Amino acid sequence: MKKFISHSYDETVNFAKEFAKTLPNSAVIGYLGDLGAGKTAFTTGLVKGLGIDMDVSSPTFAICNEYRGNGKILYHFDMYRIDGWDDLYSTGFFDYLDSDAYIVAEWSENIYGALPDYAIMIEINKLSDNEREIKIYKKGEID
Repeated sequence: MKKFISHSYDETVNFAKEFAKTLPNSAVIGYLGDLGAGKTAFTTGLVKGLGIDMDVSSPTFAICNEYRGNGKILYHFDMYRIDGWDDLYSTGFFDYLDSDAYIVAEWSENIYGALPDYAIMIEINKLSDNEREIKIYKKGEID
């Protein structure tokens, strides 16, 4: 497991930007963290680190936002409202898993059983208004 303490939004974005450069193609990432923890900030850094020049926003109402550029695709899911397998199937999530795209899922605890064994888990905890503890580990490493 890797740990990082971020002291600002910009530090979180920059950390994620560098982390993105280490990701294998088609990586699947599951986020764990409360509202306002910094999941979308982390995704902003991932998108930048992959060389995609697009603004990132929370997919709360869209369920999935798509970011394309530099020959790469990142799908950003919000699984907050997913309550069971039928809901998950309706998002098309499993079709996205079969693509060559990067997949990021907020509220991944709602779909933990559907995440592949190779998924990377990113847990973000608020320590204060500006500080965040970011833990990165493989699915199943910490349960």
